[in-house]
Amino acid sequence: MSPAPTRRPVIALHGGCGVMSRSLLSEEEWADARADIRKALEAGYAILSEGGPAVAAVEACVMALEDSPHFNAGHGAALNAAGGHELDASIMDGATALAGAVAGARAVRNPVRLARRLMEQNIPMMLAGPAADEYAAAHGLETMPQSYFTTPRRAEALQAMRAHDRLGTFASESEKHGTVGAVALDCDGNLAAATSTGGFTNKAVGRVGDSAIIGAGTYARNGICAVSCTGQGEQFIRHVVGHEIAARVRYAGHSVGAAIRMILAESFTPQGIGGGVIAIDHAGTVTAEFNTEGMFRGWIDANGELFVATHKD
Repeated sequence: MSPAPTRRPVIALHGGCGVMSRSLLSEEEWADARADIRKALEAGYAILSEGGPAVAAVEACVMALEDSPHFNAGHGAALNAAGGHELDASIMDGATALAGAVAGARAVRNPVRLARRLMEQNIPMMLAGPAADEYAAAHGLETMPQSYFTTPRRAEALQAMRAHDRLGTFASESEKHGTVGAVALDCDGNLAAATSTGGFTNKAVGRVGDSAIIGAGTYARNGICAVSCTGQGEQFIRHVVGHEIAARVRYAGHSVGAAIRMILAESFTPQGIGGGVIAIDHAGTVTAEFNTEGMFRGWIDANGELFVATHKD
């Protein structure tokens, strides 16, 4: 008797949304960022193509982005008002509804790894601050000094934000925000999602955003969808966006894309708040929606074709 046919896996990611002026980075930096998106997708897809689970694929994908200096997570994370790094991350397995999260970590090199370790332990599901870093070290996860997470670009961004505060001027979304996230569908039809961030530049010490909150910035439910969000975290928390998308798909019969577009139109755009979402539904359809000038994004579809983009065009 031949084995049951398996699904073709799919993986998608985002690297943050915002105004993203083309002058923000040099052409070489834009190219390097796109190359790192490709590497992250390939890292996750390698697991899926060998029959590995979606939750392992999104972890690998987000880890690759945390290790890149071009995105606001891990190495290259934003600096808070005290000039330090506080890192948030979460992960969710759509097959089991198990999840893990970390908030305000200061030393763990890959916060998404810690989130998955907590997911596997189940209780505690979430750790914050020094306890998160102590747990990471005690369980053999690599920790780094704060200097590891700082890049010249993030230091410059902090000075720019402090200048905006002194002068009473407004900062662009691209100066403030940034997040990375991944969603995947594996060969067994299981969904998973993961998100990681350094928060926004010059954020209050101790501030926690949606990337650490299951149901807000991260959500996955088998048979429905997997979601990772980027933008102003407070707004994603208020509207429990990750779960709201899944609920509209499940109970209202909306497509994932329609659900995301409605939420952005209702709760973000009228208030001038930028947001973006990467998602996969139970059939492997990828959706990337955002109401800003651009969003770092990419995916490998069911045909194995890779796509990477940064702006609307």
